[in-house]
Amino acid sequence: MPLASTGELVTAAAGTRSAVAAFNVITLEHVEAVIAGAESAGTPVVLQVSENAVKFRYGRLLPLARAAVAAAEHATVPVALHLDHVQSDHLLRQAHDAGFSSVMYDAARLPYADNLSATRAAADWAHSQGLWIEAELGQVGGKDGRPPLDAHAPGARTDPDQARDFVTGTGVDALAVAVGSVHAMTTRTASLDHGLLKRLSAGLAVPLVLHGSSGVPDDGLVAAVAGGIAKVNIGTALNIAMTAAIREFLAAHPEAVDSRTYLSVGREAMAHEVTRIIGVLSGAA
Repeated sequence: MPLASTGELVTAAAGTRSAVAAFNVITLEHVEAVIAGAESAGTPVVLQVSENAVKFRYGRLLPLARAAVAAAEHATVPVALHLDHVQSDHLLRQAHDAGFSSVMYDAARLPYADNLSATRAAADWAHSQGLWIEAELGQVGGKDGRPPLDAHAPGARTDPDQARDFVTGTGVDALAVAVGSVHAMTTRTASLDHGLLKRLSAGLAVPLVLHGSSGVPDDGLVAAVAGGIAKVNIGTALNIAMTAAIREFLAAHPEAVDSRTYLSVGREAMAHEVTRIIGVLSGAA
C-alpha cells in the first residue's frame, strides 16, 4: 500500500489517547522485521531512520530510505517513514524527496534561544515541503555521546511553561519531552515522571513523543500512553533482540559462515519484539 503519513498516524493516536510505535532501523533486516512485527500485530507503524544511521551508511540516506519505501509499499498495514534526530540542515533538506513524511529536528543541544530559532527555521522549511515536524525540549540523555542526566537534574526535565512557549514560537507539530527516559539504555529501569507528563499533556496542544523508550518497563510505557504520549520511539530494544539471537545461534553453530542463516534469526527475533511492544502499547499484552 502507499506510504502512510506520520502526522496522520500520530494525530489519530492522540485523538484516541493511544500511541503509535516508531522503530529505528539501521539495516534492511530491521526494516523487514518492523514491518513483519506490525503486520502480525495488525497495526500501523513508523519506520525511523536517524542521522546516526545515515552516518553508518557512509553518509548516504537514499539506499536505506528507498529500501524502506519499497518494503512499506508491500506491507499489509500502514507504514510511515520518519527522519529522526536530524541536526544537519543538509540532511533535513533531503527528507521530502527520499520519501519521508516527517522529520525530528534536534537542536536540543543548543541554548534555549538558539534551539527555538533553529527549530523555527526548520519548521518553516518542513511545512513548506508538506512535512510534519517534531522537536525536542529538555535534553533526553544518552544521544551522540551526551552523558545520561540524573533523573532529578533540571536538564533532564521539560519545563511545561517553557514547552508551551517553545511550541508556540517554533510552530512544530509534536514535541519530544524529557520525563526521565534515556537513549540507548540496555536495562529497563527508567522511572518516568508521570506527574510532569500529565502537566505537559494538559498544557500543550500538540502530540507528545517519548524518546529512549527501550529503557522503560512495560507498565511505565502503558502509563506514559495513558498520560498523553502519542508516539513511542524504540531502537535499542531491537538491537538487543537481534544481537542476543545471533550470539545464541553462532554459539550453537560455530561452523556457520552464510550470513543469511544468522541474520534471519536476528530478523525474526526483532519481529517478535516489535509485535510484543505494540501489544504492550495497545494494552493487549
